[in-house]
Amino acid sequence: MNQASNEEKVVKKNKIESFDISRSDETMHLAVDLAKFIKENRLYQNIQGKEYVNVEGWQYAGSRLGILPVVDELTNMSDSTEIKYLAKVNLLNLRTEQIVGAGFAICSNKEQGRKYYQEYAIASMAQTRAIGKAYRNILAWIIRAAGYEPTPAEEMDYQGNVTEQKVEQPVKPAAPAKTMKAVPADAVPVEPTPAPVVAAAPAPVAEEAPVKYATAKQKEEIIRLLNNPVITRQEKTKMLLNINKLDEERAKQSIVKLKKVIEDREHDQSAAA
Repeated sequence: MNQASNEEKVVKKNKIESFDISRSDETMHLAVDLAKFIKENRLYQNIQGKEYVNVEGWQYAGSRLGILPVVDELTNMSDSTEIKYLAKVNLLNLRTEQIVGAGFAICSNKEQGRKYYQEYAIASMAQTRAIGKAYRNILAWIIRAAGYEPTPAEEMDYQGNVTEQKVEQPVKPAAPAKTMKAVPADAVPVEPTPAPVVAAAPAPVAEEAPVKYATAKQKEEIIRLLNNPVITRQEKTKMLLNINKLDEERAKQSIVKLKKVIEDREHDQSAAA
């Protein structure tokens, strides 16, 4: 009896916490867990000053919710001049065994930087992008709540690989050179040489300091404070939608304000009780 009880305790201790996507309070806790996991394992890319999560980070978020990707279709769209694949991925909820989402993606060797990719690599990237897209369709708000951009890094890679088409401007024919007639030296009046004019030095242009956005630590603290029961769901949503726009100073002010609001509301609840 004691041995069975001990084994049960060990199982509970080693059990990984899972979350339910239908419960907003649980998914908010998942956002905090995601922020830590993605940062510690560097599952993100910095693109033009913004942080985008790799497909591995999206898969981690899905697995914590019991949602796994299943490749449904992989279509070869290649021809004699191009290697091209289309992939479709479904998201399966392991608890209900129902399809809860899907994503489509294409990869081609005509994309910039993929000219010499072999066929298997093109097919593999199409599937990877489709996985990220499928998760993005249902979990984007959780990734944003974790402090990252709600677009998979692989999708940004695809957008960045679109080759720009250059429009050739018509070449205008050169105008014929004008023939200059020689003028006798005696016919040119000699004018006194003017005094040199010293141009004023241009005023130095002040360079704008780059914006320092809120750090990951500040975002984690804001999300932790938003999980307090005295904060309303409307207040949480409004803050999370703008969390990636905060700079360091505004994030600092938001943390101070949230702490003050929580303290005042908890005090009021205690007084009412």
